[in-house]
Amino acid sequence: MKAMVLEKPGQPLQLLERPDPLPGPGQVQVAVSACGVCRTDLHVVDGDLSEARLPIIPGHEIVGTISVLGEGVAGFKIGDRVGIPWLGYSCGCCRYCTSGAENLCDEPGFTGYQIDGGYAELTVADARYCFALPGPQGDAESAPWLCAGLIGYRSLVMAGEDCQRLGIYGFGAAAHIVAQIARHQQREVYAFTSPGDTAAQAFALEMGAVWAGDSHQQPPCELDAAIIFAPVGPLVPAALSAVRKGGIVVCGGIHMSDIPSFPYHILWGERVIRSVANLTRQDALDFLALAPQIPVVTRVEEFPLDQANEALHALRSGNLTGAAVLRP
Repeated sequence: MKAMVLEKPGQPLQLLERPDPLPGPGQVQVAVSACGVCRTDLHVVDGDLSEARLPIIPGHEIVGTISVLGEGVAGFKIGDRVGIPWLGYSCGCCRYCTSGAENLCDEPGFTGYQIDGGYAELTVADARYCFALPGPQGDAESAPWLCAGLIGYRSLVMAGEDCQRLGIYGFGAAAHIVAQIARHQQREVYAFTSPGDTAAQAFALEMGAVWAGDSHQQPPCELDAAIIFAPVGPLVPAALSAVRKGGIVVCGGIHMSDIPSFPYHILWGERVIRSVANLTRQDALDFLALAPQIPVVTRVEEFPLDQANEALHALRSGNLTGAAVLRP
């Protein structure tokens, strides 16, 4: 098979021929039809996340069809269309796994980080972490659901049921999915972008935001909660200054630059800062049941597999509206 491989952080991915991976017990081989390009992939490639198993095939927003069943796999058959997300393994026995918090597992395995991912023609995955994909949405449009959608959905849940006015900092792949869910739930969305990024602001308004502006601006009203998708530490005090007393600021990324010091008074008033880490299988089941009902419509730009470096560059430079997706 062909695969784009990261051999050393900070270097371009290499297009290589690799042996077709074969599934072990409890695993499935999947013929990849689309793989989203996530900001976490950038953090892996750039070395911001330092525990990658190298060499590694990145990619954890995978859509494909099952081509080989490993021993003992139940609930799937050859030809089934499935999605494979970031969390690809949990131990099942640590205090977090046994309490329903498998996203915090002490010995996890992450797709495209410790487990070869979807920047390839074929991949192998633990069948427990594969999900049937519902609805008529195409493979490329479904791929961002497997991380941008799932992490965005978990972040929205963490923002609280009583969040009527929601701020979103960084309006990319995750934000444009979350905005559609929030509007479906009759919430108001206030979008914050890089200063001067009028294209992203227009996109946010197109996705249902009632207001869009620069990240250094104050919104026209107090917010009940804010989600930060941009990996920019100074946005934390900015968001705290925008939410009401008792408001929640959710950091939705796996990596962020350092958070600067800030005056206590913007935290006082029982405001909350919290992070979202990974996902659970229940998150996937809940989101994948909800998304087709809305329906969530994903804006994507497709790249052939051998242009993975170009897709990563487009994401890094902010030259995307929506999500980049690789097609083998």
